[in-house]
Amino acid sequence: MFFHGDKLKEVFLKAKKERFGIIASNVVFDSVIRGVLQGYEAQKSDGLLQMSSGAVKYAAGITKDMKIGAQLISSMIKILAQQYKHSGVGLHIDHATPNYFDFIVYCVENDLVSSVMIDASKETLEENIRITSEVVKIAHKHNVLVEGEIGYIKGAEDEIVSETELYTQPEEALEFVSKTEVDLFAASVGTNHGVTKGHQVHLRLDLIKEIDDLLISHNLERGIVLHGASGLTAEQQQKAIANGVVKINKDTRYQIEMAAAVQKYWEKEKDAIVKPADIPEEEYFQDKKRFDPRKWMIKAEESIQKAVEDLVQITGSNNKSILL
Repeated sequence: MFFHGDKLKEVFLKAKKERFGIIASNVVFDSVIRGVLQGYEAQKSDGLLQMSSGAVKYAAGITKDMKIGAQLISSMIKILAQQYKHSGVGLHIDHATPNYFDFIVYCVENDLVSSVMIDASKETLEENIRITSEVVKIAHKHNVLVEGEIGYIKGAEDEIVSETELYTQPEEALEFVSKTEVDLFAASVGTNHGVTKGHQVHLRLDLIKEIDDLLISHNLERGIVLHGASGLTAEQQQKAIANGVVKINKDTRYQIEMAAAVQKYWEKEKDAIVKPADIPEEEYFQDKKRFDPRKWMIKAEESIQKAVEDLVQITGSNNKSILL
């Protein structure tokens, strides 16, 4: 089932109250969308799919028309999600910087998304608050949730690149949430975008808890979001959830799983499309039964589903859909 903002808010409130995490999965291809949805349904977990600016440009093809790309991704998710009765999902715009303000408004006003992230974290705090507040005002009129962020997360993810890392200050987090009224708050606590290993990450679990406790003490409790989480260990993610995190973003993990599954297939089935050196040209015929894209793309889809199921079990959202 597809969730709009009110239902998605219910998902995050339940997650925060019961201290489990919702896996937010970046998608572009139909195979990835199916794999992600199937993973949530198999585990009876609610979830969130995310589209970045780069994803919608890619989805549109050579024109890179973001509106067309967003329509395509949103339509695929809404149609495919109709099949599932034990899990609900929403669609989120991930890391939309201020130059994509008009794109955010378009998606909100045309009922394409359930939530949006306005990432004005590279602006001054005052300017970040101003821009984020504008998005909140528009989004809330259309039953769409808003995620905001302060601080920098090091690394590269799609069009978001930062060479530096800047930890979120609890007092600034309090001011930001109070003045913007965002529904979700993304904190920079030591994670990295891109390929990382958990043991190499200095994850400030104490900072997550300090921010969460401060917001709660001022009657501003919010779900905290963890970006750049693909390389984190299960223990790191579980401790983050215990300290107030409700949304954990995943992208790189899926790209790795997808590439590995396809590579494994073609290492075994290479002769289906490439002539072995010891066979004469006149005796070699490609094997359609094996080079048909449906044969090898299903391997990618299955790998995505398995990854989602593993992550859902780690974060504890299995068997906790609001639909149950």
